[in-house]
Amino acid sequence: MARLGIATALLIAGGTGCRAASRPESTKPVSAPPSHTNRLAGQSSPYLLQHAHNPVNWYPWGDEAFAEAARQDKPVFLSIGYSSCHWCHVMEHESFSQEDLAAVLNEHFIAIKVDREERPDIDGIYMTAVQLMTGSGGWPLSVFLTPDRQPFFGGTYFPPEDRYGRPGFTSLLNNIATVWRTRRADITSDAGRLTAAVSRALQPDTTAGAAPTAALLASATAPLAAQYDARWGGFGRAPKFPPAGTLAFLLRRHQVTGDKATLGIVTHTLQAMARGGMYDQVGGGFHRYSVDAQWLVPHFEKMLYDNALLARVYVEAWQVTGDPFYRRIATETLDYVLRDMTGPEGGFYSAQDADSEGVEGKFYVWDRAELLEVLGDEPGREVADFFGASEAGNFEGHNILNVPLSRREVAADQGLDPDALGRRIDAARATLRAQRATRVPPLTDDKVITAWNGMMISSMARAGTAFDTPRFVAAAQRAAAFIDRHMSPGEKLLRSWRQGIAGPAGVLDDYANLANAHIDLYEATFDPAHLDRANALVAAIQAEFTDGKAPGFTFAPVGRSDLLTPSRPMADGAIPSGNAIALTAMLRLYRLTGNEALRLAADPLLNAMATAAGPQPRSFTYALMAMEFMLSQPRELVLVGDKTHPAYQAFLRTIRSRFQPNSVIVAATPATLSESDLVRIPLLRNRAPVDGLAALYVCEGFSCRQPITDPDQFFDGRAAAER
Repeated sequence: MARLGIATALLIAGGTGCRAASRPESTKPVSAPPSHTNRLAGQSSPYLLQHAHNPVNWYPWGDEAFAEAARQDKPVFLSIGYSSCHWCHVMEHESFSQEDLAAVLNEHFIAIKVDREERPDIDGIYMTAVQLMTGSGGWPLSVFLTPDRQPFFGGTYFPPEDRYGRPGFTSLLNNIATVWRTRRADITSDAGRLTAAVSRALQPDTTAGAAPTAALLASATAPLAAQYDARWGGFGRAPKFPPAGTLAFLLRRHQVTGDKATLGIVTHTLQAMARGGMYDQVGGGFHRYSVDAQWLVPHFEKMLYDNALLARVYVEAWQVTGDPFYRRIATETLDYVLRDMTGPEGGFYSAQDADSEGVEGKFYVWDRAELLEVLGDEPGREVADFFGASEAGNFEGHNILNVPLSRREVAADQGLDPDALGRRIDAARATLRAQRATRVPPLTDDKVITAWNGMMISSMARAGTAFDTPRFVAAAQRAAAFIDRHMSPGEKLLRSWRQGIAGPAGVLDDYANLANAHIDLYEATFDPAHLDRANALVAAIQAEFTDGKAPGFTFAPVGRSDLLTPSRPMADGAIPSGNAIALTAMLRLYRLTGNEALRLAADPLLNAMATAAGPQPRSFTYALMAMEFMLSQPRELVLVGDKTHPAYQAFLRTIRSRFQPNSVIVAATPATLSESDLVRIPLLRNRAPVDGLAALYVCEGFSCRQPITDPDQFFDGRAAAER
């Protein structure tokens, strides 16, 4: 869509936003003193509360704000961001905290603040509008609307004053106020055209095409490999975002084809990310993205969903390769979440800020002299050299710790025992972590988001079973119980919760990710209650998010009245597509329970996503994984026996330590099964131990082979060779 004529008249182009890497010369994201209190003061979102004392007369999203805009005949200024967004802090400090600029905004506009993490449905609509207008997007998202919610102009970050030949935010506000008074018909026309374009973009033609084929999956590998950066790992140019979905899909293709080059793309990228500054070498966990191509300089915020998705890929890489490096990174990442991102009742927090004391990254960087002071001269030099810390620094005079040479390479170069070196490095990391804890920490956004918790529950459950680490499974169970207790009134789900206050109604992502989380919890614990919960969530998706107009599910529940237009998202974004995750849950439940209705309901969506994925596989990697699962004729593994017996546990360890994405597993002690259990899970019917020994039944299409009692019999020669 061409840029709108009104945009040309306003002489404004979009700014940087939180996808950008550049930094202002001096920014301190400090709000004005709390002499003002606006309507955000009663909200629970940390992001909204950061603006509660601005001199701007902010409204939260709602009918009251739009009714007031209509009554006063004013346009709406909509600002969307989130608490850990660096450029959101910049704009808050530079513009929204300033009395003179706020006076202009209050005089001519009704101002609305939205936390994109609480209301991704609103964010998705207006982000699409800005992308259509400007060709790019980011946060803070700055959009101007008519009182009937139609967008007519927007961008991202705007500096407060004119800079570099571009009008600043103050000029923009005055220009729009003038155009609103003098060229209303142009604004109305532009808003109508843009709204129609947004509606088309958010409700793509999802007419079910041909069913996915093995050829489709095979053809998806080449365009992904073509974007691979053979020097630094990852895909494309800087900035580089962690490509969890692409890596997970390529692992599955490697399993099918045995192609070593495909596996090499995955392992190189995982190694590069975890050895770079993208990974917090002291505290564990991944930052949001890399500013540069080599994964050295990150954008320092940490998001729960990134760490959930990446931890799972590192678990899978360990299952494929057996390399302890991947197990260590996954474990450190999940331990970081348990230490720093988990509430007292078990819910997982959303994010940690990039900034502390008004400076991005200050909490995370080190001077070489500081490392020597904390660790002592000789061990300090060893650790500083290991982490690439120099006197000059590699980031604004300081050091972002990274690992230029692996532990194995350093040990070989210096004639050291690799295990001994690893122990010294880990001990130093613990000391540095304790020292770093005395610094002013970044803000932690402590709201609990259902979808992101679902992702982390899945990763905790999968890591706990793969690594035989019960604390991860226990953490997953606590988080699931927290959501059921605080965020699930009746059959509904809520999007968020913070400090006893529940947020808005859940969206598709919440239901789909939590359904998959309960499936993973079932396979970790074999408690049928988790299957019941997953089935109920999938049923709610089918009831609440189906409008009958096209295959697939709407993002918000059908009939939500406060949105400009419905949306039906198919492609992945920063997180997997809700439709892809819903599809995955339906197919997994079908294989676990034999419920043919789930497969029949999934088929139109499966076919529609296959049609969309062909031309742009990188945008549909989670859908491609669902197709891979279905086309592989996944195995159903049925383990029966005394769960306390060593042979039963040996079977579980053997099965779980291998990479088997295209299988499901059920297990039980037959003597404890009720008839209702057998109705829930028909695969368990007529399955019994053999001569008192734990037995594994390997089934395909719900037809099982003769049971085996030796775990080594389960894997064929190729699977054993991969280990």
